[in-house]
Amino acid sequence: MNVVTRIDRIVPPGISENDFEKAIAAMRKVVGDQAVITDIAGLARYLDPYSLVDDDRFTPSAAVLPGSTEDVQAIMKIANEYRIPISPISTGKNNGYGGGAPRLKGAIVLDLGTRMNKIIEVSEKYGYALVEPGVSYFDLDKYLRANNIKLWIDTPDLGWGSIIGNTMDRGVGYTPYGDHLMMQCGMEVVFADGDVMRTGMGAMPGNDTWQLFKYGFGPVQDPLFTQSNYGIVTKMGIWLMPEPPGYEPYMITFPREEDLGPLVEILRPLRLNMIIQNVPSLRSVLLDAATVENKRYYYDGDGPCPDSVLKKIMDDQDLGFWNFYGASYGPPPLINMTYSVVQDAFSNIPGAKFYKLADRPGRNGHVLQDRAKIMGGVPSLDELKLCEWTGENGGHACFSPVSAPDGEDAMKQYAMVRDRFHEFGFDYIATFIIGWREMHHVCLAVYQNAKPEDRTKALELCRVLIKDAAEAGYGEYRTHIALMDDVAATFNFNDNAMMRFNEKIKDALDPNGIIAPGKSGIWPKHMRGQK
Repeated sequence: MNVVTRIDRIVPPGISENDFEKAIAAMRKVVGDQAVITDIAGLARYLDPYSLVDDDRFTPSAAVLPGSTEDVQAIMKIANEYRIPISPISTGKNNGYGGGAPRLKGAIVLDLGTRMNKIIEVSEKYGYALVEPGVSYFDLDKYLRANNIKLWIDTPDLGWGSIIGNTMDRGVGYTPYGDHLMMQCGMEVVFADGDVMRTGMGAMPGNDTWQLFKYGFGPVQDPLFTQSNYGIVTKMGIWLMPEPPGYEPYMITFPREEDLGPLVEILRPLRLNMIIQNVPSLRSVLLDAATVENKRYYYDGDGPCPDSVLKKIMDDQDLGFWNFYGASYGPPPLINMTYSVVQDAFSNIPGAKFYKLADRPGRNGHVLQDRAKIMGGVPSLDELKLCEWTGENGGHACFSPVSAPDGEDAMKQYAMVRDRFHEFGFDYIATFIIGWREMHHVCLAVYQNAKPEDRTKALELCRVLIKDAAEAGYGEYRTHIALMDDVAATFNFNDNAMMRFNEKIKDALDPNGIIAPGKSGIWPKHMRGQK
């Protein structure tokens, strides 16, 4: 992590010291002195752990820790009165995209995760949970196991994050329930003026289908609160997967860089026809290698690993240039049938090798063992090891464009990213996450956090890639807080019609512009043109 020894005391922009102190004093009356943090040491936890810019660029002025929806309502009324910007977070573990830091320097972090961490309800009969923002994937998994509830969660690569927080950023996991927004059902939302709303069937008092039917009556609001700054989600329903009668994870390695195109062409119909039932991942050799050894183990030179070193790594860890992780679920006959179809299809690529868990013990089976947990709904932190690729105190910046599941398109996007990474001195470390009809291409520029020049290079690399991608017709699905304006500017059809729409909603729901100013490039009226 990036270690910061000092944060200069600041107040939000445009707010007087006197009004700020009045607001803080009023918030202390709501939540208690212990739940308001203003000291330098206490605020350090809300800094970006993988900062791409100066340490004070995204510094909060304070943090407030509500314990209930009612607390959030009261805090927002105070903030709205004094026009204090508020930056809501859940657990603040969105590392690589800004962590728990506010987009606007001086905003008060509304830490929903520390005290609002209740698992309100779990229905094994209907397969859902209702949770607060502080409930992590580890928390819900532990609860299900302790109570012998035969439901699986769907977890992202790292299980320490919030279920609500990940869904709000439209994150993904790797079981058949991998599209987290698709599996979300029902929200409780607090607005800037302290008003509270329940979406979908939750809007009808006494209704018992809030977590069963997503749409309710009339317009559907839930997606509007993802990657936006329109309201603060304090409760959310999530569908959980019934434990299947059988489960078989597997790994397929492909030896050549140019295998990407053919394998994506084979993959697409298998995914569309649900032969591959889960959200599989297609990982580059260095992504897998970085979870086992650091770079110095193989290469002490400067810049990206040369091809000869990649070959040495592939031989040493028995990896392909591309490594595919998928799983089958259901009764054993169904698992055997679907896996046979997968084998037959990918056997058309020369040199493809197929592995099940028993085939990859020990060091060279580490990634398959970890992916087996994740694709089986068990949270893990093993992927954190990749930050040690360049040594201790490592960080990473994420560039995350979307591509079509088309072989030519995948090769084009891969080559674009690879070449830029190498130009800036970074190894290409990435994964394609294959959804229903798209591929998320999550690319990680791994660097030394303690070296400002490395962080600056990573930021510039991402800026160049955003421009490259837009010119090629590729958009990002999420980005670091330092790059939100850059990415938002690329979605500019019809003179930025979508942003104009977003700003109209912002102005209507939050006329004082206090909730997460600048989130996803959406600024309140009084700050537009000043960023």
